Amino acid sequence: MAFGGGGRYLGGMHISTSPAFKENAHQALANAGLQRALARSGPSFIARRAAAVAALPEFETLRDTARDIKNHALANLDFYLEAYEAKVQAAGGVVHWCSDADEARAAVLAICQRVGAKTVTKGKSMIGEEIAINDHLERHGITPVETDLGEYIIQLRHELPSHIIAPAFHLNMEDWEEAFRKAHTDLPADRTFAERRDVLVEARTKLRSKFLAADVGITGANFLIAETGSSVIVTNEGNGDLTQTLPRVHIVLASIEKCVPTLEDATSLLRVLARSATGQDFSVYTTFSTGVRRPGDLDGPEEYHVVLIDNGRSAMFGTDFQEMLRCIRCAACMNHCPVYGAVGGHAYGWVYPGPMGAVLTPSLIGVEKAGHLPNASTFCGKCESVCPVRIPLPKLMRHWREREFERHLTPGAMRRGLAFWGFFARRPGLYRLATRVAAFGLGLLGRRKGRFGRLPLAGGWTEGRDMPAPEGETFFARYAKAQRAGLV
Repeated sequence: MAFGGGGRYLGGMHISTSPAFKENAHQALANAGLQRALARSGPSFIARRAAAVAALPEFETLRDTARDIKNHALANLDFYLEAYEAKVQAAGGVVHWCSDADEARAAVLAICQRVGAKTVTKGKSMIGEEIAINDHLERHGITPVETDLGEYIIQLRHELPSHIIAPAFHLNMEDWEEAFRKAHTDLPADRTFAERRDVLVEARTKLRSKFLAADVGITGANFLIAETGSSVIVTNEGNGDLTQTLPRVHIVLASIEKCVPTLEDATSLLRVLARSATGQDFSVYTTFSTGVRRPGDLDGPEEYHVVLIDNGRSAMFGTDFQEMLRCIRCAACMNHCPVYGAVGGHAYGWVYPGPMGAVLTPSLIGVEKAGHLPNASTFCGKCESVCPVRIPLPKLMRHWREREFERHLTPGAMRRGLAFWGFFARRPGLYRLATRVAAFGLGLLGRRKGRFGRLPLAGGWTEGRDMPAPEGETFFARYAKAQRAGLV
């Protein structure tokens, strides 16, 4: 199954197009439909989060608490994961420890084949995208059905999510109508899609039978609670509840860093999650699942499995990138990122877009494949300022830039330019003289128009924008003058 946006699947593995980020970005900027979708949806996330934060005076304190909870959990993760497994087993469940995507896919497939599953319903799961579980099940004769509305439409379109909480962020109404008419050929051809409700009704009609027919339900997990052995999911559609209560078997896919110590810790994190993600106090559905159906329960699975996935996370411990494991997948960083807002999620070429993807993707697939992503940032710092667990994303992207440079992965022209700058930077007197001469010369040349449309050695800048002409004076000179005047 080939995917059109944000990479592709081949042989059960997700093939990254991150090395082609520049080409992807150019295509995204020229895509009128995508630009319309980004302009329509992007600002609403920012406004809703701002309103939710303003209504909660203790929000900044909660961010500190959330950061500390995650730091403590990560520092003692071995202990809490073992405690979590013991509680899952006590509730009748089974934990499957998987070091990589191959083991995780094999574990899920073995469960499905053992119970004779033909249809599997799925809740939204980014780790499921990461291990390409849908493609793997399809290749073995099992039909996976995405039940989140956004995931359902991109499954019909054979695409990857472009956003981690709003997978169809890149689509417009006409895209939905086109996909539904192409896939739902049994419905009247003259039906109309005048508003969002029409889309919801049609999707609900098609998915209802899938919920009832499913042999296995697969969900992700926002948190795993060591104290109780529970998995937690947050949704706004209720599809997650149907996915994990109607089938005979419930499989939870979760990466190891999702584990938190206590129920109280989970609720503290939930207080910052929805506010950061969608501007809600809480999501419409916040569901805790613990083990199998008990005697007297009206619903619930007969089997409960948790597939715990490492897939590169443990290699991040003890490195400069361990802080990235605090991420609770709220998407606030990408909602506020000017680069993501301009090119969308598919340009990043793998599962995780935006600033969090610019740090996590090189950690998981290598800076050799994803080196462009940490460079796709203005370093405005907005991502760090809104992160609910205070991940220093600009600092981590800078670490990846340093590693890219150390491994000679940056373009030769950039390396030569930095070496040239470094020669002067190590000689302060020469540096100040050279910048004074350059500023004065450019100031004279640009005096008439006040800007340059083309400059030698600056084509990467002037190709898409003009460069303002200097006013003929360097910062050092102006600062010294202000000091002498007693202004600083």
